[in-house]
Order: sequence, then structure tokens, then C-alpha cells
Amino acid sequence: MIVVQLRYSFRVYPSAGQRTALARAFGCARVVFNDALRVREEARAAGLPFVTSAELSKRLTAVKKTPERAWLGRVSAVILQQSLRDLDTAYRNFFDGLKGKRPRMGAPRFKSRRDNRQSIRFTANAAWHITPGGKLRLPKIGDLTVKWSRALPSTPTTVTVVKDAAGRYFASFVVETDACEVLPETMPEVGIDLGLGHFAVLSDGRKIGSPRFLRRAEKRLKKAQRALSRKEKGSSNRNKARLEVARAHAQVADARREFHHQLSTKIIRENQAVAVEDLAVKGLARTRLAKSVHDAGWSAFVSMLEYKAARYGRTFVKIGRFEPTSQVCSACGVKDGPKPLGVREWTCGACGTVLDRDVNAAVNVAKAAGLAVSACRAQVRRAPVPAPRSEAGTHPKRPTQPVSEQAGIPGL
Repeated sequence: MIVVQLRYSFRVYPSAGQRTALARAFGCARVVFNDALRVREEARAAGLPFVTSAELSKRLTAVKKTPERAWLGRVSAVILQQSLRDLDTAYRNFFDGLKGKRPRMGAPRFKSRRDNRQSIRFTANAAWHITPGGKLRLPKIGDLTVKWSRALPSTPTTVTVVKDAAGRYFASFVVETDACEVLPETMPEVGIDLGLGHFAVLSDGRKIGSPRFLRRAEKRLKKAQRALSRKEKGSSNRNKARLEVARAHAQVADARREFHHQLSTKIIRENQAVAVEDLAVKGLARTRLAKSVHDAGWSAFVSMLEYKAARYGRTFVKIGRFEPTSQVCSACGVKDGPKPLGVREWTCGACGTVLDRDVNAAVNVAKAAGLAVSACRAQVRRAPVPAPRSEAGTHPKRPTQPVSEQAGIPGL
């Protein structure tokens, strides 16, 4: 049985005293992370061996007994040890990127108290639990009021308390389950072509419009950011204006995330297999389309498709980004060459089929993934074939039969 890890996030509402305790915990976790990073950086600069996690843990235990760092004992020791594990994870990801095992990322950096996002993590041995009244009891913090939107499928293994840039608090639970919910069989498969004009075009011809949440909220965002720029630095009014900007951006991000969840769940429930293209989002983010690419959020949507397919027993396939999905005719398979982005409909020079650019690409995405998708459900049509000229010595511009039939291409 495959073990699936799920994450559930819920809004929490700490009291004034609990917000103070959380701020203290955030600060202590940040200090431990920065101290451990400084020790390793100093060892690297001096040419000494890499300081192990066990050595860092011993130093943390010793430094908590000193007068300068005695205040570290006012928070749970578990979140301090988790800070050291987070640093190990950051180094591991950095080294794996250098070895080519994962996409490259920067070296671990020092955390600032002005970071927009702060978090602490409690594991199972931290003596935290959910009370019979539905509150989240955390050591040395208290009982937090949680707004439960659904029931947890099993006992969570860890909980992470997060404070975002808008000043909101969330509790994120990690749940492990080995019982995947298998949905009934439906339509066999679908290919998805992601874009900017339409957010997604499916191989059955359906087109999902792009909501453009960021573009629609630009007027409000400009007004809030203009007000922020006029406030004096360091003043309380500037902090209020900063929160207003953060809340506006949070509303955009929440609306986009909700759209991704609803669409990905619908696609996974309706199809046995889903195929998408592995887009070069980082490369597109450095072009003039950067804002539109960010507004679409393709990477988050594809990640949702992937984990929901694993959860519900569906097949999920990614094809290479260099597949010529927009150049190949989905009806006969002949490569017709690249087309400018302004060309949204084109006629295959081999078989004469009139193809919608996006639908044709979606069908080719499914075919490249090995799915048996046909173009019969897509919005394509045959173009009229001109009759051959009767004059002697002349040749017709196009054969009376499709090239695929003359060449004996099977399946057409």
C-alpha cells in the first residue's frame, strides 16, 4: 500500500497573549537557525570540516545555559531542534542542486525579523494535541482557536504554525494515510494545453478561460501601494499601509488557489489519465509576459494535478517541454512547422484539416504521453479540397485524397 502525505491548513485566531508567545517562538527559532548557519559558514571560511547536526545540537544545548541565550528556554525545545533540521534540509537541497539531482537553488541565507513569512513546527514528541473542544493546544503557547473547515482523515504527525505577510495565522497539519480514495471510472484520458489567452484547453475541445486575478485587482493594488509609498518610514501608519497591501495580495493569491483547486479536482474526477506539458516557467518569467505567467500560476496547478492523481488513483503524465505539440497535426501526424503566436487556427498542408491551435496542442500532449486520445472529439474540420485542373500539363495544387491515405498511414 502506498503511503500518501496530505497537508491541511486551517485559519487560527490567537489571543493577544498568544500572539506575543508566538512572536517569541518565531524569534527564537530564527536565532537558532542563524546561529547554526553562522557556525557552518565560519567553519567553511576557515577550511574546517562541515559541522554536523549532532554537533550543532550539542552547541544549542550548551548555549541555552548561558546568560546571553537563557531566554531560549522560554519556548519549546522541539521548535529549536526543528530549526536545525530546516537548516539541514536547506543545505541538502543546495547540494543536490549542484549535483543535478534537483533544480538549482541558492545557498542557505540568514533569516531576518522583517521576513514576510514566519513559521514554527511541532512534531509528535512536542506534546501538542487537539482538545475535545476543537482547540489546538501547543506547549508554552496555549490553546489556539481553529476554524475547522473539514475533518482530518487521520491523526496528524506534525503541525506548523505560520504567520503570513498579511498578519494572518494558520495551522498546517501533515497527515499520512495509506488508503487512497479510488474514484469510479469515467472518461478515459485528457490532454491539457496551458496558456495565457485560455488558462487551459482540453483535448476534448473544452476551453477554460483565464480569470486573471492579479490583472483584475491591479487598480486596488496600485492605490494601496501608492498610499504605502507616501507614509514615513518607521511610522505606525506605514505599517498599517503595508498590511493593507499584503492583504490585497493575499486576497488575489487565495482566489487563484481556490480556482486551481476547483479546476484540478474537476479534471481528476472526470478523467482516468491526465497529461500536461512540462513548461519552462522560470524562462518565461524573465520575459515581457512575466506578470501574466505569474498571474496564471501554472506550476501550482500542475502540482495539484499530480498529488490529486496519486491520491485518487488516477494516472498523471508529464511530457517534455520540447515536444512540438503546436507544430504537429493531430489528425495525420505530419509536422507542419512552427507558427507565430498570432496564428490561432491553421490548415494542415498534408491532410487539409483545419486545426484550432490550442485544441490541437492538447490532443498532441495526450498522444505524446502515450494516451489513446483521438482528435474526433476536438473542434477540427476538414477544409474543402480544390478539384484538379483539366488543362493539359498542369497539376492540382492538392491531391484529391489526403496524403495519409495515399501513403497508407494506418489508423486514418
